[in-house]
Amino acid sequence: MDFKGFWESRFGGKKEQGSEQNGHANGEANGSSAPKRTADLAVYEQFEQQARQTQQVRGAAIRDGNADVIQKPLLPPFESAEMRNLAETLLRDIIRGSPDVKWESIKGLENAKRLLKEAVVMPIKYPKYFTGLLSPWKGILLFGPPGTGKTMLAKAVATECKTTFFNISASSIVSKWRGDSEKLVKVLFELARHHAPSTIFLDEIDAIISQRGEARSEHEASRRLKTELLIQMDGLTKTNDLVFVLAATNLPWELDAAMLRRLEKRILVPLPEAEARQAMFEELLPATTSKLEVPYNVLVEKTEGYSGSDIRLVCKEAAMQPLRRLMTVLEASDELVPEEELPEVGPLIPEDIELALTNTRPSAHLHAHRYEKFNQDYGSQVLCSEHA
Repeated sequence: MDFKGFWESRFGGKKEQGSEQNGHANGEANGSSAPKRTADLAVYEQFEQQARQTQQVRGAAIRDGNADVIQKPLLPPFESAEMRNLAETLLRDIIRGSPDVKWESIKGLENAKRLLKEAVVMPIKYPKYFTGLLSPWKGILLFGPPGTGKTMLAKAVATECKTTFFNISASSIVSKWRGDSEKLVKVLFELARHHAPSTIFLDEIDAIISQRGEARSEHEASRRLKTELLIQMDGLTKTNDLVFVLAATNLPWELDAAMLRRLEKRILVPLPEAEARQAMFEELLPATTSKLEVPYNVLVEKTEGYSGSDIRLVCKEAAMQPLRRLMTVLEASDELVPEEELPEVGPLIPEDIELALTNTRPSAHLHAHRYEKFNQDYGSQVLCSEHA
């Protein structure tokens, strides 16, 4: 096939004048004309078509039952169809259902929960008091060792606050197309303002906005993304919309200084204390599931420096020991036992807990002093006056 034939088969060749006239004549005879392709429409025709479609969608979803309550459309009016397409991709990151994580289900972390309630819950519950100088904080950073419950706190915020919750990661706002990453950040904040009150949760924010280096050590696209994010967060403080940016990181010392300024509340999520560890063991290894009395005080003493996820692994490892003994017996037999005749898993014995502690080592205690130092330099503390 020559180049002309390839071009005509790929992009469509020039129609003959006779066939075109016949097409017009047939269309006029039938009283209708064939719809134009979107690529053949002029720019203003595309916008008119988009506006008509938007009005039809709004008209179909504007009522809530028999009540005369006008609901917000899913998307705000954008200046171009391109921005609307980007907004539709970000709508997938809105958590529709409740994560079902209550404040009470998070053991310990009373300081972090109190600061989060003060910064996110109270301004929505009592907006009368949070005006002027007492306007709510718009940027909150949760930092601490891995596995201490930062994401759990974010889920509790999504459950308790009844706000529109955007769960954003690096893959949500980073695009391979030039310029799309900055547009995604801009569209994200426009969506959040449209659905206010809303919460934007940026998990592992150090992967998005680490310290900006010199021009030779950092890619231009990465720098433009960081700059747009900083601009959008700074613009939040100039509006009255309740939009909270909730960020989490395990490496707070790698964040850019300009981002630290915008994240006004910086909350340490530390390793669990003795009371919190005992509450976790009592919930994960209740005494009713075994015939022995679980030595909670010994477990608490030997798990100093363990994170919440490490404690869960200890309990899982201990619960696996009786199952391993049962599997050994079942695998030794050549007969296939029906599922309804399978025996019950045996109880825990003291050696199971000792073996679990030996096999599971803490994973987050090495840099604990760095988090304490960062908290002393930049962290937010709860220091209340004694006079009520």
